[in-house]
Amino acid sequence: MRYLPLTDTDRSEMLNVIGASSIDALFADVPEEARLTGPIHGLPHHASELAVERHMSALARQNTVAGEVPFFLGCGAYRHHVPASVDHLIQRGEFLTAYTPYQPEIAQGTLQMLFEFQTQVARLLGTDVANASMYDGSTACWEAIVMARRVTRRAKAILSSGLHPHYVSVANTMAKFTGDDVHSSLPDLSAEGDIDALIAAIDDDTSCVVVQYPDILGRIADLSDLAAACQAKKALLIAVVTEPVALGAIKSPGEMGADIVVGEGQSIGVGLQFGGPYVGLFGCKEKYVRQMPGRLCGETVDAEGKRGFVLTLSTREQHIRREKATSNICTNSGLCALAFSIHMTLLGEKGLRGLAEANHLAASAAADRLARVPGVELVTPTFFNEFTLKLSKEARPIVRELADRRILAGVSLGRLYPGVEALEKGLVVAVTETATAEDVETLATALEEVLA
Repeated sequence: MRYLPLTDTDRSEMLNVIGASSIDALFADVPEEARLTGPIHGLPHHASELAVERHMSALARQNTVAGEVPFFLGCGAYRHHVPASVDHLIQRGEFLTAYTPYQPEIAQGTLQMLFEFQTQVARLLGTDVANASMYDGSTACWEAIVMARRVTRRAKAILSSGLHPHYVSVANTMAKFTGDDVHSSLPDLSAEGDIDALIAAIDDDTSCVVVQYPDILGRIADLSDLAAACQAKKALLIAVVTEPVALGAIKSPGEMGADIVVGEGQSIGVGLQFGGPYVGLFGCKEKYVRQMPGRLCGETVDAEGKRGFVLTLSTREQHIRREKATSNICTNSGLCALAFSIHMTLLGEKGLRGLAEANHLAASAAADRLARVPGVELVTPTFFNEFTLKLSKEARPIVRELADRRILAGVSLGRLYPGVEALEKGLVVAVTETATAEDVETLATALEEVLA
């Protein structure tokens, strides 16, 4: 039975109170072309449950399944092997149905899990503290920018040209409502990043510099000089990590002086899942902990001296006065954070380093093979498991043609930066432990044919 409790009179009274002329007026910020004008195309208006199941299954079969084809997509979402034990454990009733610890004193299991997650994230990112997770990497990046404004009382954010364009888009969207002054630029299709340009751009009005590590093209930069330059101007350095497995092989941003480190935790324990749900990582220096968004779980002892866990910090708008809240994040990605934590526990430090090594070795072998294809140039000679190629033809139609052959060849820069002619021949290729030598050879052979 449908749950439609409001009458037309109820709706009219509510609209009058908020001063809106109609329900449609509530969607004024949604572009006209993005609004539905009728039923969703392709779905039956009315059918039995069995018929709907069959119809949805037929639609699902039109998708290309990542595990069934050579797969080289990356750019912020990566295919890694997730042990079956992760999915088994997160589906236990006490984990799957738990929502959020509104009564922390009776949610000891949830709090302990989040405490362990925070410990793992802080060690991974190289920060003093980490929170109990965010929604995803892009929104965690924005939360870091507004946190920097609170700390510095400045509103100018300088974004590296190597920051994922989707993260840039989120920042620009949110800045419309906060008045933050966001400066961004386009990357060059070259082996060099923009660290020197970022250092030169820092001034007395700068609240933060945001840099991705490794960046959107796969380039890895030493952040130490940039961190020192930010510190000299009393600005904060925000590092964004979209591939946390990389931190099993390269120095963490926190070790190089980053004040805030955020990222996307999807690579560890969480499948691709058509773009979500994912899990945002957020860590910072301890001196900034009271400005950190989200929640922080801590360890303590009870009145009898027994080990226990508490909700140490919760500066969100549900718990304190809205004007004093650091964020309107209303929960954390608890189940995905649990999957991350279980996978990290199964790996351990030695396992994570081994996984990172396997990724890098596979990517290096793939880069060498693909660079030998006529019409292919390796742009990024140093990388972790993701590198950029420059093709002799526009990359976007090449990717489409290879997809028709059931080869997911990578992400074309033309898709990420539409209309930017200087980047249209760029192809970002991610090679994880799930890509076999046969997959790489299949991609190389197909590229030779379509570029001929």
